[in-house]
Amino acid sequence: MTLVDVIEIVGSLLILSAFAAAQSRRLSPHSYRYLALNIVGSTVLAVIALLHQSWGFLLLEASWAVISTVSLVRLLGRNRPTGRPAEQPTGRPAEQPGLHS
Repeated sequence: MTLVDVIEIVGSLLILSAFAAAQSRRLSPHSYRYLALNIVGSTVLAVIALLHQSWGFLLLEASWAVISTVSLVRLLGRNRPTGRPAEQPTGRPAEQPGLHS
């Protein structure tokens, strides 16, 4: 087994562990951790697919990495503090997630 084989297995395990955790409801598929595991794992596999000129596998893994990255960027943008509370259409401040009256 070569070093590339080990790296490929680690990349696969990152994606599979995220998927298994999401299926068992231990991890949300919209969480930072889930998306980060997918980005790292699929990027590793995409690079290996490129090196091996495995075009179908490269298409799959590169797409997986791009989609996960776009989702993470959107998630980060949505959760970025703006310096003032968000307002609902009624003009009242929106409830903060996790805070209930």
